[in-house]
Formats: sequence, structure tokens, C-alpha cells
Amino acid sequence: VGGGQEINTGEAGISEWIKAIRTKFKDWETHISPYLFDSEYDAMDSILDLKNECKVVFNPDLHLGVSMRSIRAEKLSLFVKQLLDLNKKESKQTLQSFQDQYPIVITRSINKAKKWLKEKARGSERYGIVVSSQAYRLKPLAIDVKSPINPVHWFLNGKDDIRSSYFLEDVATEFQVQGLELDWACVTWDGDLRYSNSGWRSFSFKGNNWQKINKEERQRYLINAYRVLLTRARKGMVILIPEGNESDHTRNPQFYDNTFEYFRSIGIPSIS
Repeated sequence: VGGGQEINTGEAGISEWIKAIRTKFKDWETHISPYLFDSEYDAMDSILDLKNECKVVFNPDLHLGVSMRSIRAEKLSLFVKQLLDLNKKESKQTLQSFQDQYPIVITRSINKAKKWLKEKARGSERYGIVVSSQAYRLKPLAIDVKSPINPVHWFLNGKDDIRSSYFLEDVATEFQVQGLELDWACVTWDGDLRYSNSGWRSFSFKGNNWQKINKEERQRYLINAYRVLLTRARKGMVILIPEGNESDHTRNPQFYDNTFEYFRSIGIPSIS
């Protein structure tokens, strides 16, 4: 069972499995990986409750620590976890260990992001743009998350089909790409998730303004959405963080600049 993949209302992940054991199967001897205490699983309280009422054996051999999603980057999932957990030192070290095999770059220009994807892809390797379902202010980049796509066309159709991911016009959200992969991806960031020195700040766009998300569950879903997006590419990715626009209060450059500088501070090279 993976961690940090809960993106839908009502999803509770591994903690619900543990709760079911505690409430329905108290006579079981439960063997658990101690790594389930990590933040992405959000299961610490459930495990402690189970341990207080049932027999629990912790076995580190039960943890599948090597991601099989990407042949090139076995440590990609670890890097994304460290990045989202705001562990700068650890994420920088992990990135350095696989950057040569799995390139990750950042940019402020959508045209340069598209150019990078096309230059990296070889033959039939598939590439596309993925975004958060809450990224409502990417319309100036011709990205509209409210415009539905057909995932079958997007993932399977060829380079001559405007509905395919290859055309870099239609974009897919975390809901459409969860459990699926591209070879190369452009992860486009918006003002819904912003880096700050006190941690990630999460927002939803309502009416004509960004409104801060206060519910912890919704904050977790948004971070998990970006976790999904950042782990879709098998061979490499470009992260696009727009520059914003000072004349547009919904795209204030301050919504994006700190996030861009955070990524640069952990060693992700910028293409200008």
C-alpha cells in the first residue's frame, strides 16, 4: 500500500486498513513496516492505537523501499517525499544521486518547457503536461483544468491527434493520471500550493480570489495531488512555475517566486 496517494474526499489510506484490523480482528497478530510512521502515510495514531490493543510486530523487511515506476530513478519517490516534507538537505542529496540518470529541471516559461520535452523524447516516448485540479489561474498559459479530457485519447493516441498528450494542449490532472505514467512530464505549478518558511500554504480559488485552505484533510489532499503529479514520469520531468503578473491580483508573482527559489535551493537546475 503506497503512502500519500489520497486525493479524493473520503480516502483515508493505510490508516483505515489498520483501524479495520483493530476493530474487527483483535485476535490477529499484525506485522507492520516501521516506515509506516513516516509522515506521508499519516498513520501514526492508528498504529499506536492498534499496538495498545493488539499484538503488533514491526518488521523493516516488509517495506518496499525501491520504486519500480521509473527504471532510471529508483529514488524518485524518496526525493519527492523529502521535497514535499521540506527537508532541504536530504532532498538535495537524493537529487544529486540520480540527476544524471533522471533529469529534473525548472523553468518559468511554458514554451521552454514544451521545447525541453520535445527535445528529450525519443521515438514513441510519450510526454504531456500535468497540473493540479485546483490550478485555476493557469488560463493565461492556455491551460484550463475545467476543460475535460478523454484519458483514452490523451494517453493512447498518436502525435497527429490534437487530443493526445503529445500536442501539449490538453492537460491531465492528478485524478486522470493517478496510477498511470508518461515517459516525460511537465508538472505545471499554480498558486494553490505555495512554499513559505513556515511550510506549505494551500489555497483554493473561489469567485475572484484565492482562499486559504484551513482543513487539515484538504491540505493533505492538495499536497498528495502534487505528489502524484511529481511521480508520473518514467525518465525525467520539467517543473514549470509561472512568473505571474503584477497587474493580476490572482497571479501575483509572490504566489510563485518563493516556490521557484525553493526548488532552485535544493539543486534543481533552471532552464532560461
